[in-house]
Amino acid sequence: MSTIRSRRSLPVIAAALLLPLAACSSQDGPAASDEGGRLRVVMAFPPAQAMSPYGDDAVTLSRLAVVEGLTTLDGNGAPQPALATSWKRESATAWTFELREAVFQDGTKVDAEAVVRSLTAAGKASPLPRVLSDVKLTATAQDADTVRIVTEEADPLLPQRLANPSLTILSAGAYEGGTVDPAGHATGPFTLTGVKGAVAATLERNADYWGGAAKSPGVDVTFVADGTARANALRTGEVDVAEYVPIAQASLLGDSFVHEFPSARTNGLSLNTGRGVFADPAMRAAAREAIDSEALADGVYEGRADTSQGLLGPGVPWAAKARTAPTGRAEAADEEQVAKTGEIVLATYTNRPELPEAASIVQQQLTERGFTVKQVVRDYAQLEADALAGKYDAFIQARNTLLDTADPVSYLASDFTCDGSFNISQLCDPRVDAAVAKAASIADTDRRHTAEMAAEAAILGADALVPLVHERFVQGYDGERVQGVALDPMERTLITADTRIG
Repeated sequence: MSTIRSRRSLPVIAAALLLPLAACSSQDGPAASDEGGRLRVVMAFPPAQAMSPYGDDAVTLSRLAVVEGLTTLDGNGAPQPALATSWKRESATAWTFELREAVFQDGTKVDAEAVVRSLTAAGKASPLPRVLSDVKLTATAQDADTVRIVTEEADPLLPQRLANPSLTILSAGAYEGGTVDPAGHATGPFTLTGVKGAVAATLERNADYWGGAAKSPGVDVTFVADGTARANALRTGEVDVAEYVPIAQASLLGDSFVHEFPSARTNGLSLNTGRGVFADPAMRAAAREAIDSEALADGVYEGRADTSQGLLGPGVPWAAKARTAPTGRAEAADEEQVAKTGEIVLATYTNRPELPEAASIVQQQLTERGFTVKQVVRDYAQLEADALAGKYDAFIQARNTLLDTADPVSYLASDFTCDGSFNISQLCDPRVDAAVAKAASIADTDRRHTAEMAAEAAILGADALVPLVHERFVQGYDGERVQGVALDPMERTLITADTRIG
């Protein structure tokens, strides 16, 4: 799909996507939610796996305050109690977790058996959740309120890992019928009561929530991939909260609706190291040399992004001090060699509106270097399976480097090791695997960070991913009317028990 055709059809697309939102409004025009009333939220990513907790839908469930794990994370990424009140490390590989008194949304008790069932199911899921790419764990019930978790190898990050939304704890009813259904079977302040395909979802207040009833009676969610449509819905009062406002719309909304904050997200160009043109390290090096990060930060993100520094940007503040130069880089092919290659397919998705524009600039930069580039731009749900299967030569994605465990070691393992479950670059390099494994084994935080930067140097040296920019997030809501929206650099929370109108 060409960029010109995409932009010309934007008003038609936006109008179609806004139809579900209009249903929330009166015939006389959009009506704001009453004080203390239901929240209306528009989100960027529609369910891709029918709200399965084992893929990206788990993050959606977490951002809507539906699911919980044994732990949660504070603003610094440190583990805090959730369904577990405390934990103790018995040995390098064994931990015990004490459970709080809580009930699932279907009224059944949260106990050790439920925790064991949920963690065991996650470990058997196919594909495996990214957070389990670099660890295998076994959970057993010591008594009704105590769970023992053993990992095959030492895992100093286990309490952080268990906060991942893919390791949510669900009741027995969630596993009936051959699929995993979180609707009515989780523990969060809101209960998922209905999903209308990839269009909408309905949440109701969980009156039995252990942390106290939510301040809003419920949430009406619409999924709209088009960023301009989301911003328009906020501007016209059809929604109360708009997720991921496009940079181009931020100045039009005004300061009271725009809430910008730093992120741990790196937007990068994944190069397919397994087949095609970029299986040649010299061609990957040529592609890397073609990229001008500053042009992307200024031209696409209007200064609301930082130029590339590595896999980990300013949202990971310790990274810059520990960074070392890339190791083992190949010499780049010259323009004559590049010109002899065939057409490459560059793919990205529409859910983040800056990415198609970034893809057009990257296409221009690669073309100037001699590559022949074809773009594929679609909704993320239509691209993910092919991207993971290595069907594209290059793929532009926005990736939160702290999403899995609040420490980048899980991101490095899932995205860049031979057995990584989110390895879009198809990288399989013994040097990288060894460097990531070393980092994962280190309990001391400072030493682990140093080892992670050594792994970053090996990955950048392989040119498996070319960092483009480091994003800053923009969430949209009227700060004078909507209270309690979470601005989370790790992207796990958005709507909380405290989110409310008035």
